[in-house]
Amino acid sequence: MLSGCTLDTVVFFVSRLARSVAFYRDTLGLAVAPVEDGHEGPYATARAGAVTLVFIERAARAGESPVCVFTLPGGIDDCAEALAAKGVEIVVPVSEAPDGGLTLDFLDPDGNLLSLYQPADAPRRR
Repeated sequence: MLSGCTLDTVVFFVSRLARSVAFYRDTLGLAVAPVEDGHEGPYATARAGAVTLVFIERAARAGESPVCVFTLPGGIDDCAEALAAKGVEIVVPVSEAPDGGLTLDFLDPDGNLLSLYQPADAPRRR
């Protein structure tokens, strides 16, 4: 059904917008646009490759926000160490993905599960 489609937008409902903006900007290094007012209240956006991330300030509800998977060209071990050094909660350490690549799962400040994926042929360190 989704053949030919691409992921365009991922929406996160966050309890504290400023904290989430700081996390995605300062910890993950994404360029986050200034906060704006929308029909559901304050929100901010960021780009991760071709995907737009939208952060809407609203009480986070369990299971409401999706798991986002970010693909890395390599260096997953370096990313794991950098995240841990910044106090990020690692849920599943670097492990093998079903296709032979590597994954790493961690939480953002609102408990949203994020995942890094690295293809099997990419180097573990940069």
